[in-house]
Amino acid sequence: MSQPIDAMEFRKALGAFVTGVTVVSTRQADGTPRGFTANSFTSVSLDPALVLICVGKSAASYGVFAETRHFSISILAEDQKNVSSIFASKAADKFEQVAWHRGVTGSPIIDGSAAWFDCETHQVVDAGDHIILIGKVMDFANTTVSPLGYGRGAYLTFSLSQDALAAAGQKAKVGAILEYDGGVVLLETDRGYELPTGTRLEPATDAKSLRGVLDRLGVDAQLDFLFAVFEESAAEGGAVNIYYRGRVQGELPAGGKLRAVALDDIPWERLTDEAMRSMLQRFVKERTEDAFGIYIGDSHSGSVQSLAKA
Repeated sequence: MSQPIDAMEFRKALGAFVTGVTVVSTRQADGTPRGFTANSFTSVSLDPALVLICVGKSAASYGVFAETRHFSISILAEDQKNVSSIFASKAADKFEQVAWHRGVTGSPIIDGSAAWFDCETHQVVDAGDHIILIGKVMDFANTTVSPLGYGRGAYLTFSLSQDALAAAGQKAKVGAILEYDGGVVLLETDRGYELPTGTRLEPATDAKSLRGVLDRLGVDAQLDFLFAVFEESAAEGGAVNIYYRGRVQGELPAGGKLRAVALDDIPWERLTDEAMRSMLQRFVKERTEDAFGIYIGDSHSGSVQSLAKA
């Protein structure tokens, strides 16, 4: 039997799926541009090339997009949070605040986007309190710019982790805080408990990389977001520490050195160093509040940059 759906909890659950951020635009009957921010975008077909976007029936622009014969989808770059905010607002002069150009269909395309698609309306499907607007792609462009991400109600950027890895060179410790069954995964060693860590991120064929360590331990892990970047002192080794947060996919291997530990049962006194203890304490707090940030500093002091709420 179906159970009543709590709308707020349903939205939170949907927020676990990381998406990009787009601006959907068209021209109204009088020729003026109209657009809004959306993350309900996906591909539909390669042949023919079809994509879709969902439009809420309660949206002010619903009537315009329900009748439009063409529209564009601009996938925002990670430096375009302000563009996302402008088009998520009710401002009347949105297109006067950003740079844009017309596509082949005449629909506005946001300049500086990571990618864009210019579409003719292929089909409009009624779907509950939304419509599904399916577009046939008439023109598109792609760039090497990193896209803006969105998940758990916050904007996410991806280039910071890439920059950190590049800057670390050979002196790096790359680790992961992996969630499993409501807790975290710790590695039991002769010294105590540690997090899975390697000297680089990839490849899995390198036994010393994080991917190689996880592969050797039999763990299929999804690494999601950067969690902390900090540098050790010269006395500590001088390595740059880069930690991701992620999750175990499937089952945790039995009989090995990995332990699934509930957040309330983390053996703090048996963790091998103070920096790891501090990092896990922050993880538990932010997981409880469902509001994450990125720590940047050294092993003794630094600051947490909160992920910007949309």
